[in-house]
Order: sequence, then structure tokens, then C-alpha cells
Amino acid sequence: MPKQPDTHNIVSGAGLGLRRGFIDSFLQAKPTEVDFIEVAPENWIAMGGSFREKFEAVAADYPVSAHGLSLSLGGITPIDVDFVKDVKEFLDRFNIPIYSEHLSACSDDGHLYDLMPIPFTEEAVRYVAARIRQVQDILERPMVIENVSFYAMQTNELSEIEFLNAVLAEADCGLLLDVNNIYVNATNHKAYTPEQFLAAMPKERVKMMHVAGHYREAEDLIVDTHGAAVVAPVWGILEDAYQKFGAVPTLLERDFNFPPLSEMVAEVEYVRKLQQKNAGQGHGQKTA
Repeated sequence: MPKQPDTHNIVSGAGLGLRRGFIDSFLQAKPTEVDFIEVAPENWIAMGGSFREKFEAVAADYPVSAHGLSLSLGGITPIDVDFVKDVKEFLDRFNIPIYSEHLSACSDDGHLYDLMPIPFTEEAVRYVAARIRQVQDILERPMVIENVSFYAMQTNELSEIEFLNAVLAEADCGLLLDVNNIYVNATNHKAYTPEQFLAAMPKERVKMMHVAGHYREAEDLIVDTHGAAVVAPVWGILEDAYQKFGAVPTLLERDFNFPPLSEMVAEVEYVRKLQQKNAGQGHGQKTA
């Protein structure tokens, strides 16, 4: 049976991805506008010394969610069971209720250091769903998978929307809806509008959302960088998502090019304002 978090670590509201680049200022400020934090477990599992102490200090004051980077659900090599067991120990140690990963491949014989798309085929649906179920069994927790941005089309027996929905159903897992990735893919590939994507997502699967900035390489090419402020069209998609799904817990991601903490907190505050504005829409469930 999935483990139940205590009340301290129920993730809800508006959060911020914690990065070592601003952990000192975060600890000093302890912003009350931030409801929860999120970390990549592989960046912290073996971390010791002062950074580990700082993370433990933050985790004592804020609920924590975990967002993985290297599980490679669509990869060709077997799931790294020892790594998943280490993740489970980390989740148990910090009473983390949510573990999400990308619906992508990121390794072969070694780590590719990028999130590569999975071919949109029925065979890939069965393959990836079996790997998700394997991980869920080890973790004793349901997984939440994220829709990813991609820049080259793989085999497209299915559309991106059909593939994503099929994996969610076959694996019986949750969805982390990344609204910036919706905007990136809609702009780059023009296979759907953001409104069409949201309309096709199953409400009962949406457990969490991410919002982030990107880099516009050209008029018809956007790169998902997490290195800039969120733009107005992405805020608009987020509000549309709240109107359909309710005030789902939402995290602001910023991975580099960090502005003053106050600027990131202001974006988190804007997330909260949109949640409050659309309270009561959709199913509005909290994620636990």
C-alpha cells in the first residue's frame, strides 16, 4: 500500500524548486509565500556536508516533493533498481509524498544529459507503462509523470496527446502537467493548441503542475530552458488549466540565471493569486 504522509508534508498551494545556487538566501529569508519546495533526489541522495545540513533545515520547515531527472522511463536499458531503492530511502527519510519523473529517455550505456522523446507507438506505451509500474512497486507510491518538451518528432503512430493518455491509463499513474512544455510544443510543432491539449487531459490524473520560463530561439522555435521569467502566454495557459482542473499544487522551476530571490518569490505569489482567483474550479483537489 502507498505510504501516507503526515500533515506536515502534504503538498498544496504554490511552490519553488530548491537549487543550491540560492539555498543560502532561501534559508535566510524563509519566504512564507512559498508553500512547498521540490528537489531532484539524485542531486541530494549522496549529498553530505554543509549542503545536506542546509537542505535538512529547509525540509524541516517546508513540505517537499521530488522530481527525478535520470530514471529514463523510455530508455532501452533496464530500470536501475538500486537507484530506485535509494530514491525510496530518500523519500522515506524526508517523508516525501510525491515522486514525479519525465516521460522521456535520458540514458543508454551512460547518461545523455538531456531528455529525449519516446516514439509515439502502441508498443512504447506498453513498454513505458510496465517500467512505471515496476518503479511504483519498489517505491510503494504512485508515480506522477510529466509531459515533456521535444524538438524532433519520433515515430508518430500516435499523437503526443494520444500517447500521453495511453501511458497514463496503462500505468495507472498521475500526471504532472507542465504548462510551459505545452506552450513550447504547441509553438514548435503546431500539432495542437494549448486549449486543445488541456481539453484532452483526464482531470482525475492531474496531480501537480509546473510553470517555467524559456528561450525564444526564433519566431517558430522555443527552447525549454527554465532560465528566464514566465511569459504572459504561459501564465494564460496556467489559468486555463486551473479553470479546468482546479487549484492543483503548482511549482515554479528556475534552474540557472537566478534573479534575486524576491523576483522568484513574486512569481510564486502570482501562481497563488491565480489559484485563489480560480478556487472552486475543476476538482480543486489537494495532492497527498
